[in-house]
Amino acid sequence: MQQSYSRESLSFFEKVYEVVKLIPLGRVTTYGAIAAYLGSRGSARMVGWAMNASHNSSQPVPAHRVVNRNGILTGKHHFEGYELMQQLLESEGALIEDDRITNFRELFWDPAIELSL
Repeated sequence: MQQSYSRESLSFFEKVYEVVKLIPLGRVTTYGAIAAYLGSRGSARMVGWAMNASHNSSQPVPAHRVVNRNGILTGKHHFEGYELMQQLLESEGALIEDDRITNFRELFWDPAIELSL
């Protein structure tokens, strides 16, 4: 099924991409943390849709650094190759077991805190 997006949602997607591009190497954040930072608390699912569509962005978006609130790699099936998301995260220092980042708290990057400094 093809997802269609309105001009408004595409603008939101671009805002999401700008935040995701700021996530430092070796750090991760969540769909909800990005939504909250953008003033759209409760729009975590929309952030997920943006990550799913990020391969269409004109500039690279490190979508592998965005996971669910429990550190689970919920978006991994949207990457080319079944284990690509996990491999990218592990290459940046994430410890992953059963599709979950076990050192999630240590790696968590909260844009509301980090970008307000």
